[in-house]
Amino acid sequence: MSIFPVKIDTMYPRILKPPAFSFFLFGPRGTGKTTWLRENFKDALWFNLLIDKDYLRLAQDLSTFSKEVLAYPKDGWIVIDEIQKLPSLLNEVQNIISESNGRYKFAISGSSARKLRRLNINLLPGRVIQKKFFPLSMVELGSDFNIEQVLSFGTLPFVWNNLSYAEELLLTYVSTYIKEEIHQEALVKDIVGFTRFLKVCALLNGNIVNFSSVARDCGVNRKTVERYFEILSDTLIGIWLYPWEKKPRVKEVTKPKFYLFDCGVIRAAGNRIGLPIEKEERGRLLETYLLGELRNYLNLKKIPGELSFWRSASGAEVDFIWSLGTSHIGIEVKASNTWKRVYSKTLKSLLNEKMLSRGLAVYLGERPLKDGNVD
Repeated sequence: MSIFPVKIDTMYPRILKPPAFSFFLFGPRGTGKTTWLRENFKDALWFNLLIDKDYLRLAQDLSTFSKEVLAYPKDGWIVIDEIQKLPSLLNEVQNIISESNGRYKFAISGSSARKLRRLNINLLPGRVIQKKFFPLSMVELGSDFNIEQVLSFGTLPFVWNNLSYAEELLLTYVSTYIKEEIHQEALVKDIVGFTRFLKVCALLNGNIVNFSSVARDCGVNRKTVERYFEILSDTLIGIWLYPWEKKPRVKEVTKPKFYLFDCGVIRAAGNRIGLPIEKEERGRLLETYLLGELRNYLNLKKIPGELSFWRSASGAEVDFIWSLGTSHIGIEVKASNTWKRVYSKTLKSLLNEKMLSRGLAVYLGERPLKDGNVD
């Protein structure tokens, strides 16, 4: 069972609206999936697989699930929380959906895709849509939004509902992640090595990844490091950002960047929680926060396309590029209260070469600015 404090009457209402038919809800632990489900499906039949009673009862006899669901009124909602704990339940779900002609609707949450993928579990394509869940957005925080608190503590709901205990909660989150998601699921044998890797990963957050270099820092081999990164990605707390594929005249960097999903988790994992934010750290944290906002916005608005970054071999860089078809929007991020023209140099160059269709800049000043063809 999760040790994170949960307020059913949450202080911060979430923007995501429940779909009208069956769906998966994927997101990292602690983002508020369970709270959102309880708020929106109060009368549903619930199966919470983080609770031993529910998990053991179903694991001993999967047919128990079908019997209980079929005894429930048709057209009702069935909630399965943390499906990765017992992924074979999805076979039962598929049978029920098929045999009932879709009369039963399922809301299925998960915080890890690893076991589902490893066991080649059927994710019910065409029958169940997929939704993503994120930490709190700026809009959801409303008037409480404070960029300094966001960069220091991230935007996980249980942290913002208990800001006086933010440091302790975030340190507990990291240790609980290692204990429940990594150790108990036996994802790695060397838990000490993985803990050391997680700290290194937090310190290099937002940088281009060199597996060999990370392996040396962690004292493990390259293959192990690659597997560790895969675990972070599969458990949804890590994000790969790949380089933009459009080919300019200059040689591009081709290795990806890696981000952890939340500023507070980054600082806790890197043993930086409670310390002043250093200048270089501040820029990476702001990038991390904006990446989360971009991913959340695209998900909520159902906007397709891909996010990437661009960097030349000489070091010229655009932090984020959103691409869809022939549209390419570049976004430059600066953790500064003032905007200098030099910050727009790379954006302007790509705009002038017709590689970008629009250039946007984000900084920490109070007033919107226009810098040539960059907004």
